[in-house]
Amino acid sequence: MESSWLKVSCLLCVFGFLREIRPSEPYHAEILLSDWYNVTQEEVNRSVYPIGTYSYLALLIVVFLITDFLRYKPLIIANAFTGILIWSGLIWTKTLLGMQIVEVFYGFYQAMEVAYYTYIYAKVEKKYYPRVTSHTRAAMLVGKLFAGLLAQVLISFQWMDFRQLLYISAGSQVLALLWSFLLPNVKQSIYFHHQFDVNLEIAENPASQNGIESTNAKSSVAQDTAKPLQLLWSHFCSAYSNSLVLQWSMWYAIGLAGYLQVTTYMQVAWKSFENEPDVSTKNLFKLFLINNFVFNFKVVWNGAIDVAFTALAALFSLLAGYLHAGRLKSRTSLLSLALLSALEGGCILLSSWTSNIYLSYLGYVLFGALYGFTITVSSAELASCLVEDSFALIFGINTLIALALQSMLTVVVVSETGGLNLNTFEQFTAYAFYFIICGLVYFIAVIVQCCFNRSQSSKRHETE
Repeated sequence: MESSWLKVSCLLCVFGFLREIRPSEPYHAEILLSDWYNVTQEEVNRSVYPIGTYSYLALLIVVFLITDFLRYKPLIIANAFTGILIWSGLIWTKTLLGMQIVEVFYGFYQAMEVAYYTYIYAKVEKKYYPRVTSHTRAAMLVGKLFAGLLAQVLISFQWMDFRQLLYISAGSQVLALLWSFLLPNVKQSIYFHHQFDVNLEIAENPASQNGIESTNAKSSVAQDTAKPLQLLWSHFCSAYSNSLVLQWSMWYAIGLAGYLQVTTYMQVAWKSFENEPDVSTKNLFKLFLINNFVFNFKVVWNGAIDVAFTALAALFSLLAGYLHAGRLKSRTSLLSLALLSALEGGCILLSSWTSNIYLSYLGYVLFGALYGFTITVSSAELASCLVEDSFALIFGINTLIALALQSMLTVVVVSETGGLNLNTFEQFTAYAFYFIICGLVYFIAVIVQCCFNRSQSSKRHETE
């Protein structure tokens, strides 16, 4: 059994690693705003990226239920196939409409990540959950780190241009698709195929040979078809009737919504800076005494920044797990997150208010590190309040709420019709104050709660 769970975990980790090898991602805005596509920066900002947000929101809850019903593996296969369609589409399309269609598929691609993260819980015993969770998430981080480093090397040495990176991204999705067929099938899932298989139950029931008893067995199976919805509703009510679950769910959704918005639009903001990076290889190689070997070309450091962003986020996530494991009380955690949320807003201000793109890079990387810490703490606090089998459902619902908030931010901040119609840097100012205000509200809430608890305690002492 020990080797069985490890084998499944390794198979899934390889899929996650291959899926994340998308070196075109750090240069996505550079690619879309190149001469190949007939779109402007405003169109990408207001007419392309929002489509992916709305698509992700619309498809997430449907994908979650379909994933459980189809027992995970078909959706993992579909996820890789959708990836092929996305990056192949970017290679062949040149129009705004084509890019919008690709964004619809990208929303589906993101939504189907739920199959990757929940497959392992239906395939291994609960005692292995912590280990397989760390394995699968680490595999995706390593894949993203590798993709960022590969992209930076290829672009820095001019071995490929931005658009050619799309071929590697599409190729990695082909490899992920082929690998996905090696994953073992799942016989039972959390809700729709829980603990029994309908046909197997009838076949193995000796009484099924008797007409009356067979009818009773079928009636019992018919009643069992209602169990998935009953179990879903039971987990939902059990979770959200808990005030702590509500508190941490709100934090999780608010933080995730802001994070998605910042990471989606930051590359577009960098294109607006006047001092775009321009580096000569003479400066890069002068330590190696290579003289008279100079190419003058522009080096865009998005790949390196993506590597630093991912590495620091992973490091701070590990740090949060170490500090939080039995060391921080819930109230202390909340106060820490309130402060860190305000600092995240400050990092966004640094990224958007400066005129130096390198300071913007720094603010973005620090934002990723702080977010990695806060989301780990909030996830751990939330998980500690939940029944194990309800993890996927509750985190799925919270992600859905986060996407709804992100869509609202998109409509209010980005949209030309019905929104504030802010320019690129004004949008990031809005996102910064979104985090600062959220941190301030939670800080005030904790202070009020402390004062209320003290007054209640003093009243009890007086009555005694």
